[in-house]
Amino acid sequence: QVQLVESGGGLVQAGGSLRLSCAASGRTGSNYAMGWFRQAPGKEREFVAAITWSTGRSYYADSVKGRFTISRDNAKNTVYLQMTGLKPEDTAVYYCAARRSVILTTYPNEYGDWGQGTQVTVSS
Repeated sequence: QVQLVESGGGLVQAGGSLRLSCAASGRTGSNYAMGWFRQAPGKEREFVAAITWSTGRSYYADSVKGRFTISRDNAKNTVYLQMTGLKPEDTAVYYCAARRSVILTTYPNEYGDWGQGTQVTVSS
């Protein structure tokens, strides 16, 4: 099992930036993929970005492509989500998730471990 702790959320004006962090502990390794998801009130949880621990190969949702960047620091066992050009529609609770596979996927139910989430609020 993997323990995940997100941080870095907050309130920011439209056009601003935030960097989210996800510290991982427990049974992590090079055969894992990490994902960021978000959930706004009244909406389903949606995929944002994913990355493999081993090669750093990444994949993004169309809605964030070109604005968000996912990265990882293997030495710190931490995954980051750098968010720029934030829009009010990016407001949501952001979750980090781990999947024991090097295949990137956008489906939440294919990730086995989740963090508690961090709130991101973008004001207009």
